[in-house]
Amino acid sequence: MRETDPEGDWKPRRASVAAWVLYDLANTTFALGVGSRYFGLWLIEERGGADWQLSVTTMIAMLVVIILSPWIGALTDHIGRRVPYLVVSTLICVGATALLATWGILPSLVFYAIGTVGFHTGAVVYDALLPDVSTPATRGRISGLGVAIGYAGSALALGIGAYLLPRAGYAAVFRGLAVAFLVFAVPAFVWIVERPRPRRTGRAPGLLAAPATMIDAWRQASQHRGVVRFLVGRFLYTDAINTVFLFNAVYAKLELGFTNAQTDRLAILGILCAGLGAVLAGRAVDRLGPRRVLNAALYSQLVGLAAAITAALTGVQAVGWLVAVGGGAGIGAAWASDRVFMTRLTPEHLLGEFFGLYAIVGRFATVLGPLTWALVADTLGLGRTAALAFLGLFIVGARFVLQTVSDTPRTEVTA
Repeated sequence: MRETDPEGDWKPRRASVAAWVLYDLANTTFALGVGSRYFGLWLIEERGGADWQLSVTTMIAMLVVIILSPWIGALTDHIGRRVPYLVVSTLICVGATALLATWGILPSLVFYAIGTVGFHTGAVVYDALLPDVSTPATRGRISGLGVAIGYAGSALALGIGAYLLPRAGYAAVFRGLAVAFLVFAVPAFVWIVERPRPRRTGRAPGLLAAPATMIDAWRQASQHRGVVRFLVGRFLYTDAINTVFLFNAVYAKLELGFTNAQTDRLAILGILCAGLGAVLAGRAVDRLGPRRVLNAALYSQLVGLAAAITAALTGVQAVGWLVAVGGGAGIGAAWASDRVFMTRLTPEHLLGEFFGLYAIVGRFATVLGPLTWALVADTLGLGRTAALAFLGLFIVGARFVLQTVSDTPRTEVTA
């Protein structure tokens, strides 16, 4: 049964909290194992595919995600349930992942796109479930714990690949990742208990209404103080974070002179600092509010970028290790605090829809960040250090945009 306290406030069960946190671990196996680590290697090194095939497929998938995300969120708001849509999105991603490398390049690219869409639409629903597994007093701690446990999913994905790849090949790796995703996602399907929500009257928005729903979501967001500014700020710092994540190994080896072993240790240190940063930031969010913690996270990222630039310009390699400390802790703290910030800005009856917009800006940043890096480093010929400095300007810009956004919880009454 659902439980409330004497004042009528929602009290999530421990099983709901544990299941939600485990899902963060589950979907990270896809994010790192498929999206970042193994699919590109299978496509290009194993099968002789081209970089442009992966890039075009990813961009198509991102375009679909951009269109579908607000629609999925609005649909869950309308129906009053989110978990069933989390189940469907997850199973789509798991099924597509299990079929990767089963046939040739084209079918695998199609399955990769389908899996990517399933992953990201599931993330919209997952983030919108945060208020169902927390209270205002515990929201930051639980969000931070989810982020930290998610980094364990990175280690799990790498472990699956390290064990299966030399023994059975890429197809077995993808099936192993699919099984891991499903195993750790099932508790969320079964144990998450949602708060009672009224089902809206009228027809739910159909799939053909997805583009119109996206436009309407932005119109709605502009009517709620601080939401659009927050999303613009999130785009700017996410653009920097995603791009640094993509090029950090290249920068460490080619600009700082790290060996392969040192680069691996730098990555491990960054993951550990990110996990610790997420846990500590989550607790700080509950005490200080998400705005202050997010600001501190942005400053921490600037410290990491400054360390990388200093190490490259001076040749003092030891300074480069601060990249993992400052940057890693800042990234973990940002992810722990910004979705709590989003719940503070969003009225309850629009939570799913606005988290769709939250996902959209992340996807735009995923595409535009690397293009910005390439423009500065290659097209303008300024090099990687200049590109890294340019990303620092994105973080400074985010801090400026977010300066006037309050994290005071909104009190709009549901219509």
